[in-house]
Amino acid sequence: MSGDGLSGFPHEWARELVTVALREDLGPEGVDVTTLATIPADQTRTAEIVARAPGVVAGVPVIGLVLAVVAEKVGGEVPTVEVVSDDGARLERGDVIARLTGPTQVILVAERTILNILSRLSGVATHTRRWADALEGTSAMVLDTRKTTPGLRWLEKYAVRCGGGTNKRMGLYDVAMIKDNHKLAAGSVAAAYALVRERFPDVDVQVEVTTPAEAQEAFDAGARFIMCDNMPVDVLGQTVGLLRAAGEPVEIEATGGLTLEVVRDYAATGVDYVSVGGLTHSSPIVDIALDLTDG
Repeated sequence: MSGDGLSGFPHEWARELVTVALREDLGPEGVDVTTLATIPADQTRTAEIVARAPGVVAGVPVIGLVLAVVAEKVGGEVPTVEVVSDDGARLERGDVIARLTGPTQVILVAERTILNILSRLSGVATHTRRWADALEGTSAMVLDTRKTTPGLRWLEKYAVRCGGGTNKRMGLYDVAMIKDNHKLAAGSVAAAYALVRERFPDVDVQVEVTTPAEAQEAFDAGARFIMCDNMPVDVLGQTVGLLRAAGEPVEIEATGGLTLEVVRDYAATGVDYVSVGGLTHSSPIVDIALDLTDG
């Protein structure tokens, strides 16, 4: 698992995203026709980025990245950013996330790109926080998956951490995950596990299983991270008991079809993790706005 906490904001990926997002918004000539027509280049204002709904904020470092790129494009100074609510903070409606002071043109050209990214990442953090809160007091942690928005994986997984979740593998390269198709192609769980170990001996291996017998087969083959997919809670409890009875360290994950209403029942079986693809593929945004102040 990747570490918890809010360290490691993915600046490189964020810069690439900002570049693409601004190219979408400003077109081939790189202009905001409304702002450039209505706002004098020398006007300066203060604006507040404000939560319009409760949630958990994620992606605040993006604000400065967007402003810097826009300032270069329009030839203005980079607005200052006063961060009021850091990533991971719980927000109520009306809470200020940041105050921006500088050229009005720069602020307004940057507005939608900032809000699109901030709203999306805050939505992921908010959704994750609900799962983390539901698991509070149990020994289980909530994991994300690879079901991310193309191009946003590192940022969405950062947002999961902001919401109290834990990152699973980042991609196909850092952890081997043996699933149904791999087992079918290799001939068996044991065969697939042996082939991965032979080719990539230093890579962590996780094996997905659907029955207690398959879990036992994976364990006997050497797997020490077992993913229990779409098991009813009673079958999951049986599988956990079977694996723990061996007396060796083994990490167990429940995955597939989980809901907030039943997750504590699954955690009570003694699993170490529950994984939820919906953290990244089905999180609604948090409504966030940018308002110029009267000054």
